Amino acid sequence: MTFTESLPTLNACLNGTATILLTAGFVCIKTSREKSHRACMLSAFSVSVIFLFFYVLHKWLVQGVHTPFGGDGAWRTIYYTMLLSHIALAIIIVPLILKTLSLAIRGNRDSHKKWARWTFPIWYYVSVTGVLIYCFLYLWWQEPSISG
Repeated sequence: MTFTESLPTLNACLNGTATILLTAGFVCIKTSREKSHRACMLSAFSVSVIFLFFYVLHKWLVQGVHTPFGGDGAWRTIYYTMLLSHIALAIIIVPLILKTLSLAIRGNRDSHKKWARWTFPIWYYVSVTGVLIYCFLYLWWQEPSISG
């Protein structure tokens, strides 16, 4: 397996790690462990930045060629619905994360909390569906490879 071929797996692992960190951060804030919450959320942000770097690198290396989905029927509809919502929300989440993070850093707790109520579930959805999209493409419905 080449470096380029391994990037989708790395990206899925980074998304999965972000999901775990987001979950931990949510639990920490709900149990009044603010320092742990901060550490989890900053870690989730860092992992997400690393993911974004490798995602863009992968797209650049494969020159934008997308991986075809091998499923059909209802699974095809489910996959493309999830993919389209994932892409739209992935675009939206970047400024939301930056705004929510900047409010936290500036110590504006009330505004941070209001923004986080929108940011968290969208970020969580994007993170989880990122892993699911990987599973749909690379584990569950792989296109048969042509060998010759």
